[in-house]
Amino acid sequence: MAEKVGQSFVQPTPSGKEELGKIEVAAEVIEIVAGIAVNEIEGIAATRGNIATGVVERFGKKVHNKGIKSGVTETGDIAIDVFCSVKYGYTIPKVAKEVQTQIRQAIFNMTALETAEVNVHITGIHFEKEEPTAHES
Repeated sequence: MAEKVGQSFVQPTPSGKEELGKIEVAAEVIEIVAGIAVNEIEGIAATRGNIATGVVERFGKKVHNKGIKSGVTETGDIAIDVFCSVKYGYTIPKVAKEVQTQIRQAIFNMTALETAEVNVHITGIHFEKEEPTAHES
């Protein structure tokens, strides 16, 4: 996948509409749409961020594109990489397929752009912490 320095994607003109100019969608917008879609999927525990996103979230700002990378394939199509962890007890292939479907649909619904690839990287399993009972200290 290519670097996304100053990258944007040109949105196609809807059929039957007059072209009034070019519409570009920034790569960060694609990543935010994908990030929101991922976080709504049952079975996803979290998306993987880096130190910078961790610091920003500590100050109360939500980072929607954490764990999402977008780029362009060799053919010029959009490719998305998602780095996430799955909750224990969920079937990884089903959750991963749902991630692919939801991201592809969300990006198309909001931007009319097709994605060539949605690559899901499962980086871990999240185990629920047991709550201590009242008699344990």
